[in-house]
Amino acid sequence: MSSSQPARGKLLAEALRHLRRLQHKHHGVVESADLSDEHRTALLATGFLRQVMKGWYICADPAEDRGDSTAWYASFWAFLSGYLAKRFGKRYCLNPEASLLLHTGNTAVPRQVVAVARQTGAKTLSLPFGTSLLLYQDTKRVPRSRVERSGLQVWPVADALCLVGPSFFIGHPREAEIALAMVRDPSELLPTLLGGDGMPSAAARVAGALLFVGRDADAQRIVKDFSAAHSSIRPENPFVIEAPSLAPSRERSPHVLRLRSMWAGWREAVVARFPVPPGLPVDAAGYLSQVQERYVADARNSLSIEGYQVTDALIEAVARGDWNPEGDEEQRKTRDALAARGYYQAFQAVKASISRIIAGEPAADVVRREHHDWYAGLFAPSVSAGILKRHQLVGYRTGPVFIRNSQHVPIPREALLDALEELFDLIAAEPHPAVRAVLGKHLFVFIHPYFDGNGRIGRFLMNALFASGGYPWTVIRVSRRAQYMQALEQASVGGDITPLARFIAEEMAQTP
Repeated sequence: MSSSQPARGKLLAEALRHLRRLQHKHHGVVESADLSDEHRTALLATGFLRQVMKGWYICADPAEDRGDSTAWYASFWAFLSGYLAKRFGKRYCLNPEASLLLHTGNTAVPRQVVAVARQTGAKTLSLPFGTSLLLYQDTKRVPRSRVERSGLQVWPVADALCLVGPSFFIGHPREAEIALAMVRDPSELLPTLLGGDGMPSAAARVAGALLFVGRDADAQRIVKDFSAAHSSIRPENPFVIEAPSLAPSRERSPHVLRLRSMWAGWREAVVARFPVPPGLPVDAAGYLSQVQERYVADARNSLSIEGYQVTDALIEAVARGDWNPEGDEEQRKTRDALAARGYYQAFQAVKASISRIIAGEPAADVVRREHHDWYAGLFAPSVSAGILKRHQLVGYRTGPVFIRNSQHVPIPREALLDALEELFDLIAAEPHPAVRAVLGKHLFVFIHPYFDGNGRIGRFLMNALFASGGYPWTVIRVSRRAQYMQALEQASVGGDITPLARFIAEEMAQTP
């Protein structure tokens, strides 16, 4: 061993300790001045630090490929929060459009975020993977009554609704509907609309939007109060969609409202791409036999999609009971073998759930109650091997989670229970089994309630719900992984469910 190696190790250890302190203090955002040249060089060389732009860095995983976007997308909002706070304190605000996206739970990483500060020059900061931050100075656009979302200074939701232009209602109709639903009373909107010389165009637009979503009395109050204070206005509907996706309700959670809007807005696209449901199987034993026949192909493809390297021989050995995690020390520690054993146990649990659905139990009640058992089966071998603790299998995630190379950021931990309760209520209320299956699967993964295993549990959920309409167990093939991932991203980030519905229908047709 070279005499310099211990010295380098000591230097790296010191740098990591300092980086850890910075991580807690600045949300993982590091400025050049925060580190000595020696520490910064050591951390960059080993991959623990990654440059965002000149003089600014984020913490990273050394094992992650430099071309992998996960670290950046996972750090995006924290970087903006840390960077803007270090530069401006609280003397800045995201523009009304970005403010509404955060208020309404749209945390997908955008291509550009616009921020306004009291003191700064206009400039665009180029950030990794085609993202950017546009900064400009406008004292009138930094309100006194700012609120904080995701660590960022933003406009209050009612103010932002008044300030966004018509293009927001056209380009982000779902977010506009959710924002309107979050405003309880016109009194939240009127101070901004009536301020100064008044905002007649905005008042007409907001009144028209309220009429569109079925809040006639609130719209009339905007018209009456504005006309009395300034000049007469007539409501102008800024939406171009044919009908609202949300019914008036007292719900205020943006995450619950988003799920309702997606379900209502997407269901017809799913119905259009699936054949008429066959109905609950009359021959329950025959249907379950077909499910079991697909176990090997399903396990190989589903595990391979998640990055596990498993063979048919291993899967069949697991099914025969020939794989013993206690008997072979090397095999016991094998990640792929543990995953294969867990998949087998979870598959059997799902098959038992399907038998109850075929017997007539409401599908929504079965999957609501038993998806916990599937998850426990999926990771039970890791408990046996001492990798996980038993208590880690009994609940949902307790912190943030990120999806590799996706711009979609799953909902925050504190919103999980409300979102899952709403999801299972939507499944229960849905009459079409293909919609239950496709949207139930996608929105489960959209919520991402677990630290790991969400994709596998989502596909199990899909097939259990397909069974409620007599559709066959459908295998999503690893050979089409790229198309599958692209379709997921188009739904989660682009708001278009059609590619995913078409993809799953094609895979159903191809499943032997």
